[in-house]
Amino acid sequence: MFVKHLAGDRGMIFPYDPPQNVAFWMKNTLIPLDILFFDSKRRLVSQMRNVPPCTLGDACPAYPSDAPALYVLELNAGQAEKIGLHTGAKLRIDPHVAPAH
Repeated sequence: MFVKHLAGDRGMIFPYDPPQNVAFWMKNTLIPLDILFFDSKRRLVSQMRNVPPCTLGDACPAYPSDAPALYVLELNAGQAEKIGLHTGAKLRIDPHVAPAH
């Protein structure tokens, strides 16, 4: 929320343990995003592309996963298409990346 800019080579990742059906909304989100849902095998199981910002407050729509997700990755809108992501794509996380606090 309230992110004004996301560099093209960056994303935001949200872990869920255990994997679960989740829904994201764009309340207080200022940039359009691709929302990518990955299962416990780190396979892309659901995606919402080019989700626009929402100015409707609590009336903003939710964007749910089609299957339980262990990770949700948000990228700039259009980035998933640019890098050729497709259902079943594998998420790789660099082991040297420290979690945000």
